[in-house]
Amino acid sequence: MQILKTVALSKVYGEGDTRILALDGINLEVEKGEFAAIVGTSGSGKSTLLHMLGGLDVPTSGEVFVDGQELGRMSEDEITIFRRRNIGFVFQQYNLVPMLNVRENIILPVKLDGRKPDFDFAKEIISVLGLEEKLSRLPEQLSGGQQQRVAIARALVVKPVVLLCDEPTGNLDSKTSQDVLGLLKIMGREYGQTIVMITHNEEIAQMAGRIFHIEDGRIVMDSGRFTRQGRGVNRE
Repeated sequence: MQILKTVALSKVYGEGDTRILALDGINLEVEKGEFAAIVGTSGSGKSTLLHMLGGLDVPTSGEVFVDGQELGRMSEDEITIFRRRNIGFVFQQYNLVPMLNVRENIILPVKLDGRKPDFDFAKEIISVLGLEEKLSRLPEQLSGGQQQRVAIARALVVKPVVLLCDEPTGNLDSKTSQDVLGLLKIMGREYGQTIVMITHNEEIAQMAGRIFHIEDGRIVMDSGRFTRQGRGVNRE
């Protein structure tokens, strides 16, 4: 089942001499339960692509579909609600609320949506992520790896159709990075969670089940197919 799809997705910033083509006709599909990595250097367009997939920015042209819903057909209010209920985000900077403890940070997205948290499910993911003894602590009392675990739990508690991770190990040491990525893989297997992660690190990308390479706003390779000038060349 297809969860994410883009059709001829393009994004242009600025005009004239300051015009930047950030995305250039991206066609991408991600199936339910896939753990996909989008790899590229700084300025390649990977962050812009993630923002488009998450409805955080509006494309210049093309379409983005999440779970069969085209984001471009939604009003600003509709896309805000859709994003809150269907898309989980994990950022490099964690973005935890400093005055809330771990438990409060985790259930915050559900409460902001005016819904009652599924406490049994929250307890389950807290257990898998090893956060049971940290629930009363504030973010400043946690290590970087622990804060990222909280961010993952917060993203998953809404039961999103897709989890988007923006350089989730960028502030972590190599061992903690491996631990966090291992947990992401476990969450993907346990809950059939679709995960898309952007990174500049090829080694980290190898943890994913599928890898897309992006250069100059174009997907130039994925784990099963090379693309040259828009035409696919199968790899044996």
